[in-house]
Parts: sequence; C-alpha cells; structure tokens
Amino acid sequence: MKKFNAFQIKIVLLILMLLDHLWFAFPTVFPSYIHGITRLVSPMFAYFLVEGFFYTRSRTKYGFRLLGFAIFMEAGNYILNLMLASKHVSVHNNIMATLFIGFVIINLFELSKNKAGMKKVFFIILGITVSIIAFLEAGILEGSNSIIPFIIITYCFRGNLKKQSIGYLIIALILAIITLSVDTSFDTIMFNSDFLLVLVIPVILLYNGERGLNNKFSKYMFYVFYPLHLWILAIIKFMVS
Repeated sequence: MKKFNAFQIKIVLLILMLLDHLWFAFPTVFPSYIHGITRLVSPMFAYFLVEGFFYTRSRTKYGFRLLGFAIFMEAGNYILNLMLASKHVSVHNNIMATLFIGFVIINLFELSKNKAGMKKVFFIILGITVSIIAFLEAGILEGSNSIIPFIIITYCFRGNLKKQSIGYLIIALILAIITLSVDTSFDTIMFNSDFLLVLVIPVILLYNGERGLNNKFSKYMFYVFYPLHLWILAIIKFMVS
C-alpha cells in the first residue's frame, strides 16, 4: 500500500478544511455530510502537533510560533468581526489556540519525566489541571473537548497505533452517545459530528512517518492558509448577503 508523507497529507487536509468551511459559510449550497467527513482534519493536525513536538529542533520556538499565530488570528477575527458586524457575519474559529494549549499540556508532561519527587508531581498535576480546564472550556477553545483528549492520547501512546486507536475510539464513542442522545435529524447529527474523528485512523495508517517537503513554505503553509481562507470566506459571505 502506498503511503504518504506529512506534507502530502497536509495538502489533502487543507482541501478538506476548505470544503468544511465552505459548507459552514454557505450551508444551503453544500450538503451537511461534508461537515461530517471532514471531522478528521483537526485531529490529524493535532496528531502532527505531537509529531512536531518530538521532531522540532526547538520546542521553545515551536511553542511561541503556535502562540503567536493564535494571538494573530484572534486579533484578526476581532477586527474582521467589527467590520462585518452590520450583516452579522463573524469568524470565531481559532484551532491555533487549542493546539497551543495542547502543546503546553504535553510539554508539562514531558518536563515531569526529568524531575523527581514533588517537582515531578507538580508538573503532572499542573498538566492534568490545564487539561481539565481546557476540556471544560470548549466554548472558548475550538474543539477542545475532543482535541485535547486526542492530543493527550496521541502523546501518551506515541509509537503504538493500536493503543492510540483504542483511545480515539473511546473518545468517539463518548461523543457519539452525547450527540445521539440529543440530536435526531441527520443534519443536526452531522453538525455535531465530532465523533467522526475516528476517520483519522485510516489516515494515520497511510502516514509513512516522514516529513516530506521541508522549507519555509511547508513550515508556514497551515499557519497562513487557516486564517486567510476563513477571513476570505467571511468577506465573500458579507458581500453576497
């Protein structure tokens, strides 16, 4: 079976991301199942976050890059929302912030490995505390109720896809039970279809563990494309409303 490197997979993820946000901006034009089948995008980028955590030359620079773009997107959203407020068009997405918090959590757990005694306990408790707070703040942190547990499972069982997959399935089962106990129509189920994050498993199986293209373009491609396409779609929606 042909496998693909991280860069190749990220290109596909960006296309799926665009499709999802096209549906979100124009729900009457695109079918609701698009939102469902694209639920693998954020988890796969979260998976690459963990991979990047171990492969980066500088975790400090990696963390600050995530934080910087999270702040940049939040500021951009704020300015754009003010400009488009007259037609009630707005952008509230910021998966960058969720990924940054995920980075902080696994960094705390990683730091605990080099500590002993109470210092070790402190970093573990701090990591768990941040995880719980992030999980409970899903209304503020985009997708944190699924992405934060996903990141922790990916980190804890890194190198063991079987255990990772079991963890992903448990998350999906819990989310599915919650969704199906509240939503009954196909469209509402698709709208709350985070349980379909299990679609990430076959994508991980297709990943060959290689980075692929490694230059400035590949490094910043996601960071630039993510906010830019959301802002452009919001402006288009404003113009045609």
